[in-house]
Amino acid sequence: MKKVISSDTIPNKSIISGGFKRIDYLDSYMIEKETTYTIDKLTTEIFRTPKWVNWLMKLRNSIVKLFGLKTDETIRESDYYPIGARAMGFPVINRNDNEILMEEDDKHLIFRVSVLNDRKESKIYVTTIVHYNNIGGKIYFFPVKFFHSIIVKSQLRRILKMKE
Repeated sequence: MKKVISSDTIPNKSIISGGFKRIDYLDSYMIEKETTYTIDKLTTEIFRTPKWVNWLMKLRNSIVKLFGLKTDETIRESDYYPIGARAMGFPVINRNDNEILMEEDDKHLIFRVSVLNDRKESKIYVTTIVHYNNIGGKIYFFPVKFFHSIIVKSQLRRILKMKE
């Protein structure tokens, strides 16, 4: 199967929801692909975005800065993302050999994103959960979720085409 599968459930083996508040939004995208990449290399490849996404992020950052929201524009690639480091712009809050869990906690919402490589089933998942802290989070995320879906699917399609 060479396509991206969408789901509204968290993969069974994922650590994403541990200790998370109420989930207001959830999506999970999966591809079937066997890879020799480490979870760190896989995370880097998934979050290495094309110029049009980088442009959207710069636009987003210039707008949300006016509202006092976080805008870390520094993308750091690494061979290993320990807990506490930033993986491709997002703080790593948990990890194991098969999954990296990142979280951003801001005044309007909290979101987590996970990259999970289920090596036994040759499946790669990118799962996102969001908790709105206030109405601002709901308003902010309304247009973001549209682009989020397009970007994640696009990145996973690129991973499907990659040769190692």
